[in-house]
Amino acid sequence: MKRICVIGAGPSGITAIKNLRDEGLDVVAYDRNSEVGGNWIYTEEPGHSSVFETTHIISSKTLSQYEDFTFDEFDKSVADYPSHDELRRYFQAYAKKFDLYEVIQFNTLVLHCERVDNTTWEITIEQEGKVSKEIFTDLVVCNGHHWQPRHPEYPGEFTGEYLHSHEYKKASAFADKKVLVIGGGNSACDVAVETSRVSKKTGISWRRGYKIVPKFIMGVPSDVFASKLNFLPLKLRYALANLTVKIATGGNKLYGLQESAFRVEQSHPTINSELPYKIRHGKVIPYVDIERFDDKEVHFKDGSSAIFDTVIACTGYVLVHPFFDNEFLNYSSGPVPLYLKMFHPTYSNLYFIGMFQPLGCIWPGSELQSKLAASELAGNWQRPANIKELCEKEVTNPHFDQIKTPRHTITVDYHLFVKALKKELPKNHPNKKYKKAMA
Repeated sequence: MKRICVIGAGPSGITAIKNLRDEGLDVVAYDRNSEVGGNWIYTEEPGHSSVFETTHIISSKTLSQYEDFTFDEFDKSVADYPSHDELRRYFQAYAKKFDLYEVIQFNTLVLHCERVDNTTWEITIEQEGKVSKEIFTDLVVCNGHHWQPRHPEYPGEFTGEYLHSHEYKKASAFADKKVLVIGGGNSACDVAVETSRVSKKTGISWRRGYKIVPKFIMGVPSDVFASKLNFLPLKLRYALANLTVKIATGGNKLYGLQESAFRVEQSHPTINSELPYKIRHGKVIPYVDIERFDDKEVHFKDGSSAIFDTVIACTGYVLVHPFFDNEFLNYSSGPVPLYLKMFHPTYSNLYFIGMFQPLGCIWPGSELQSKLAASELAGNWQRPANIKELCEKEVTNPHFDQIKTPRHTITVDYHLFVKALKKELPKNHPNKKYKKAMA
């Protein structure tokens, strides 16, 4: 009889638990937090990778919901771009609706996972300081990929306050300070905008140009607007997307920012309507990449320099699985050869859910991955015999020819990925229903 271990009870973890149980499978889930929701549980506790005090999701609710429990089913008044608190309540309502709490063990740290053979995993856990081992037949990994900070390296030493966005919680801590934000992604632009409301000065340093996409285009969320072009071939769809962004923003140079050398699909775009506004109102000052630090003075590659009290590095995260031995599995650098971003080419009792980065929201894809994993574990679907070849094909033929950075090793096109997962799903897979796990 199968016994499935799920690591993580964030947005991907809870849909994995729900769909595994829909197939009558025996599931035990471990999560280091005290509630479901992962990093969408806002807390000021140091060390916990949570969202910021003012965070709203960067994809619209229309394209960020579970099929089995939509936002309208939850609360029709939810904003187009839900706040972290709306999302926390949504995830917890999902867990309650499908009776997931009874199989989740909170405040549990997974220390080590050892694959004994094709039918056995030994999982070492720590609960309230006590270490123990549990045996499972299969392992489903949903621990997320936004929790181990990636720090930048520059010559010299900055002697002021330094922190990673992992440690940033709210802007009030930076009142009347001179703040420099490093990065051009979504977190960096959000932090720059928020700190500029209270700081003496806020600067933002980009090492290269980024595409800035407004949250609304012609009155609708930008991802909903873009989805109307899905009937077009991929190249034409993104050609129109790039033209639309250019028309909507006028280009980065108008705001003193570096122009992006890449198209929207070649690098994750930044969804932010406020940064250009703040720059043109003199609240955020753009800088190029950093040359070196010298005490509290920061020297930039264009020859300019400025004094700052605080540097906030919004430079992303490392893709890690600390409970695996590096010799067994390590995706922190290089390609990630997984079929449909979830099936390992060799280890048939190991699944990854939510370990991909769409140009859009992760959770709808995670839900479909969970249904496919559950179908296989229940004996209703069989992975292709040429899975090793398919894993290699995904690495060598990605949806996009993106720039070669660690951030882009797991990128997919939202709509193509969802379509590929739905194509594989058995037509009779459980949907919008719940069955008790086997006794």
